[in-house]
Amino acid sequence: MNFRVLPFGLPLLLSGCGTSNYNWGWYTVLPFTERGADNLNFMIAGAWATISISVLAILGSVLLGLIVSLGALSQYRVLRGANRLYVEVFRSVPTLVMILWVYYGMPALLGISLDPFAAGLLALVLSDSAFEAEIFRGGIQSIDKGQTEAADSLGLTYADRMRFVILPQAIRRILPPLGNQFVYMLKMSSLVSVIGYMELTRRANELTVVEYRPLEIYTILLLEYLVLILVVSWAVRLLERRMDKTNRR
Repeated sequence: MNFRVLPFGLPLLLSGCGTSNYNWGWYTVLPFTERGADNLNFMIAGAWATISISVLAILGSVLLGLIVSLGALSQYRVLRGANRLYVEVFRSVPTLVMILWVYYGMPALLGISLDPFAAGLLALVLSDSAFEAEIFRGGIQSIDKGQTEAADSLGLTYADRMRFVILPQAIRRILPPLGNQFVYMLKMSSLVSVIGYMELTRRANELTVVEYRPLEIYTILLLEYLVLILVVSWAVRLLERRMDKTNRR
């Protein structure tokens, strides 16, 4: 199957499969007319905004999640309790609610006003870091205790033990769920559109108001996310295969 024709072939297929008398208007989003090309370029221009906030959010949530996960592995009850409280709170709050609270609640309660990008990024990091913390906790706890004992026998500090012995092995095991979280982040980034961030979904919403063609426009939006997620999934699988080959050497 030639996937290059999918973005243009699917609209034609949909228009031929309809059972109603809907008057299709693909000319508004396909590049065969000047109007369609302009609208399509307007929508595609939001891809960079979606990718940038997703990449930064996943990096931030991975770093914060790793830090939070270490509390669950601590010998101190206070740190274990703080970890459990953080995970339960931020894992329970819906991402959309967190985005709205950060954007509208923080200025009122804390006097901190953020632009849509910063507010959306912070909310996504807080929401996803709770899941990342559980992924890291499970991955670290899956490492055989003999590895820790061997590191201790070598006189390694806690930081060196985690850096050189435990985390490299744990990351290999948790790479698939981390990849799933990146895919999840790409999809959740669409929620930032509610506070005005001009990513893919926001641009589709604004174009719908102008063109009054929601079915055609949101079909193109669906294809945009489909392409992004397929590329990310392919990249994650490629990375997994390369790490497997490295481990076998």
